[in-house]
Amino acid sequence: MPNKAPTTVREIMSRDCYRVTAKTAVSTLAEGLSLHRLPGVPVVDEHDHLIGFISEQDVLGKVLESTYLNEEPPLVRELMRHEVLTVTPNKSITDLAQEMLGSKPKVYPVVEQERLVGIVTRRDVLNAILSMRHKHNH
Repeated sequence: MPNKAPTTVREIMSRDCYRVTAKTAVSTLAEGLSLHRLPGVPVVDEHDHLIGFISEQDVLGKVLESTYLNEEPPLVRELMRHEVLTVTPNKSITDLAQEMLGSKPKVYPVVEQERLVGIVTRRDVLNAILSMRHKHNH
């Protein structure tokens, strides 16, 4: 039986994703972004409820400033965004791809019953669309 191309976010999302809390130091976050090669990450509370999002762009200026001023870098809560575009695991990949055309995020937290269950990136969606095309053409 041929394996079929993925059609929902659940099939392509990263489940064991890097995440931070509001109390994480921005310097720790910056190292994590680099290590995990992510442009941004979800911010969760102690119950894994999504409370925000923070990106490299949010962090870069502050890290530069604190280095220049020789200060302790701030905590994630001081820089995170509270308005977060999220998706559900059952969302169709093609619908998400359409939304990504108009929206700027490179990473979407995947949320089910207010809990973070994974992340999905533009690259994940692009690979899934290419896989759909490949399966369709064969």
